Amino acid sequence: MLFRGLAVYGRSPRLVLLGIVPAVISGALYLAGLATLIYFSDDLAELVTPFADGWSESARTLVRLIAGFALLGVGGLLGVLTFTAITLVIGDPFYEKISERVEERLGGVPDEVELSWWRSLRRSITDAARLLVRSVLFGVPLFVAGFLPIVGQFVVPVIAALVAGWFLAMGLVGVPFQRRGLRLAERQRALRAHRPLTLGFGVAVFLCFLIPLGAVLLTPAAVAGATLLARRTLGLSIDRPAAPA
Repeated sequence: MLFRGLAVYGRSPRLVLLGIVPAVISGALYLAGLATLIYFSDDLAELVTPFADGWSESARTLVRLIAGFALLGVGGLLGVLTFTAITLVIGDPFYEKISERVEERLGGVPDEVELSWWRSLRRSITDAARLLVRSVLFGVPLFVAGFLPIVGQFVVPVIAALVAGWFLAMGLVGVPFQRRGLRLAERQRALRAHRPLTLGFGVAVFLCFLIPLGAVLLTPAAVAGATLLARRTLGLSIDRPAAPA
């Protein structure tokens, strides 16, 4: 689904220009947030490790260095988990147009529900906020588990990739589902019925987003791929109709 989305997106210069604007805006905001986190990482590490105040200097420095890296790690994880949701809110009209054009190429949406711009934006913000809360609820235990020896270094990253992939897929398919008047609950039920396909797509997107600037460059293509995923989970064709003879 991701490769097919890349193919559809990459063949259209108009879609490329349409999709890059909101991703650049959101990327700049997240880079600023990451830079701020790095700048204050020493102070934050000291804040979360008050128990080490009475330790020797070497032990205290080691613990706070580990805490600093852990904070940066969970900040990066939450950034990846929430980047799509925030970018979709910023670029809702842009990505809606990309998704719409992808669906037009595949035969359109027979059961499309017309919503006003304000109502569509309100729904996007509400669903994005719900996804954000859920991702944080998963992210905090993973952050704590990251301190466990061996498990935190080998098991937690795999679980984090699966969790991030699931929430990324949930966020990305929001536009085509909303076009049909389907909210977050219906979206979740449809994706659960195709869990392996959803996780395969979501984890692939997550791994691409780990590449520097990957999220900024690939979000529009991921939206195109997510439109294909949504159609597949809803039982619709993802093949372009043959031209009449």
